[in-house]
Amino acid sequence: MFIDRAKIRVVAGHGGNGVTAFRREKFVPRGGPSGGDGGRGGDVWMVADEGVNTLLHLRYNPLHTAGRGMHGEGSNRSGKEGGDVTIRVPVGTQVFDPATTELLFDFEEAGQRWLAAHGGRGGFGNAHFATSTNRAPRYHQDGGEGEESELQLELKLLADVGLVGFPNAGKSTFISTVSAAKPKIADYPFTTLEPHLGVVDLGDFRTFVIADIPGLIEGAHEGHGLGDRFLRHVERTTLLLHLVDVSSSGRDPIEDYEIINRELAAYDSQLGARDQIVVATKIDALDEPERLESLRARAKEDGRQFFAISSVTGLGVREFIRAVGNEVEHHRRHKLPGVRDDMMVGSPA
Repeated sequence: MFIDRAKIRVVAGHGGNGVTAFRREKFVPRGGPSGGDGGRGGDVWMVADEGVNTLLHLRYNPLHTAGRGMHGEGSNRSGKEGGDVTIRVPVGTQVFDPATTELLFDFEEAGQRWLAAHGGRGGFGNAHFATSTNRAPRYHQDGGEGEESELQLELKLLADVGLVGFPNAGKSTFISTVSAAKPKIADYPFTTLEPHLGVVDLGDFRTFVIADIPGLIEGAHEGHGLGDRFLRHVERTTLLLHLVDVSSSGRDPIEDYEIINRELAAYDSQLGARDQIVVATKIDALDEPERLESLRARAKEDGRQFFAISSVTGLGVREFIRAVGNEVEHHRRHKLPGVRDDMMVGSPA
């Protein structure tokens, strides 16, 4: 099951208390303060793991509590530190404050770590407070409380290319043809109910990742159909492939093309302006050539590249994939670094 949203609660461990104690040993006539310090509480860390691709494990396990520090003991013995907790999340996960919707961290690369909740400090025992003028302090310090908070997690898939279009525009068939992805394919709308990722092999160790997004319909930004909840998964893509069915399906390809672009712009103006290649699909079932030519003319009018393919027969697919690969590599060469170093937190000491 693909889960791309989850709310969790993180609770760091409280620090252990210091202790007030004095040496009481045989043949030691002048025992002094010997209260040890409490151990610090454990931290809660989040780490991006390539082996995780959904937030499902967090949906059913929302509470994450680190260990508390143990109290200090006599004979200057410090309490044991609380154990840390590590939460694994998929690459592409964003962490928000649910109260303010502030973005707290964005996991853009595998291995990134973020301190979600800091453990409480351990309290000092009375041995810590001994001085030349106060040789027998009879007080200690309590441990600090660990941080705790609720966090909203949202997953945005990391892909180079995103597929958009109406239901049954041929997106699932296309991605299954050019990659090893195996989405459900059937002759009815909304066959795809969750995003799928596929890796396209261009040869010579050149690849790119393509994301198949469930189909949009008019009014998706208002919640119609499956709504636009999955569009976040193409926000990170550098290129959109807009698939339009030009077969004799009864729909007007120009109208479909315009509706999808309006929905993209309504969701996010930047996404609406994203580089886009227009793709006429199902040309093996084309009975009216003017449907294809009208879409070609409209794409040219908008200054967008245009291709006509049939995923079933393979007509035009190879040339199209080669062109998409060139576009992806062009974007990679000109992409500015996007990692926010100011948000990085180093590994614990």
